[in-house]
Amino acid sequence: MNDLVLTNANIVLDDRVLHGTLIARNGLIRLIEEGPTQAPGAIDCEGDYVIPGLVELHTDNLEKHLMPRAGVIWPSLPAVLTHDAQVVAAGITTVFDALSVGDLEEESVRIETLRSTYDAILEGQASGALRADHWIHLRCELAYPRLLEALEPLIGHSSVRLLSLMDHTPGQRQYRDIQQYRKYYSKNHMSWSEDEFAAVVQRRAEQQAVYSPKHEQAVVELARERQLILASHDDTDAPQVEHAQRIGVTISEFPTTREAADAACQRGLATVMGAPNVVRGGSHSGNVAALELAHVDRLDMLSSDYVPASLLHGAYLLHTQAGWSMPRAMATVSRNPAKALGFDDRGQLKPGLRADLVRMRVAGELPIVRHVWVGGQPSF
Repeated sequence: MNDLVLTNANIVLDDRVLHGTLIARNGLIRLIEEGPTQAPGAIDCEGDYVIPGLVELHTDNLEKHLMPRAGVIWPSLPAVLTHDAQVVAAGITTVFDALSVGDLEEESVRIETLRSTYDAILEGQASGALRADHWIHLRCELAYPRLLEALEPLIGHSSVRLLSLMDHTPGQRQYRDIQQYRKYYSKNHMSWSEDEFAAVVQRRAEQQAVYSPKHEQAVVELARERQLILASHDDTDAPQVEHAQRIGVTISEFPTTREAADAACQRGLATVMGAPNVVRGGSHSGNVAALELAHVDRLDMLSSDYVPASLLHGAYLLHTQAGWSMPRAMATVSRNPAKALGFDDRGQLKPGLRADLVRMRVAGELPIVRHVWVGGQPSF
């Protein structure tokens, strides 16, 4: 019957960790029971954890493979395949590839590679070359003048399930401290004199005033027409969160302050923070620490953002450093994002759900992915 049988495993369920056996058949979980089994072909997990396959709703990891060195653009399909292998090795079985639609910098790899990357993801899906289950998250840069022209040819495909509203204009949100904006772009070899930088900030503010309001309205209407999920990006204060909730946003991505996270909780938005923020012990941009939000119950989900391996590591640190139970910690990277993204067939270990599974062993304080199954098929 081609059953997949995992035994002698610590199986992380919604409410407890059960030492026993999991059986999957035809891509679905069929049975979870306490105790070992002597079934032929059973895999002895040697006491390792078995957890749901991780669900990643926002990863920019693909960009590193599209531009592996400054000035070098890599072919899109090989970049997608390398990215896919990396996310599966990190235990991610469902991944939303975050593609930025627009950029505030005129010469941007994001603009240059958008269409070819989008096509490569769909080609990888159609050919069966991808190991993880890939979906598309379109990140809409509201102040980008040609946003709608770039977005409309992409938004109709069934793989597009999530849109996020973002605005990287200096002086607000992630860059409310404009020196952080200058510091970030200096890493990309952007250098300005004081006068040049002042002119850039002024030009960006004028561009935002012209484009952001009308683009936000248009994107929200497109999301409603197509019943797509909306996220807001880098909320900084309560008024921004309240506005997001009024226009139909259900996910608050990377709130930058405790105030914004409090408001998201009060307004019923699911809050996602960066797993690298957890692993590093704080934000690289000087924003609120994810562990601080975890300690006050203002954290629902984690995203690996730019480091796929951080997703499982970050969730495990919620267990060891924030004192969360294993089921609660692992829910931030499985059940909770699956629910926020409208999936009812994954994210939990229950009979009848997809057999997206990760065998994990803890070495010291580090969780190690040993094997991954996607839809019951070995993928790592």
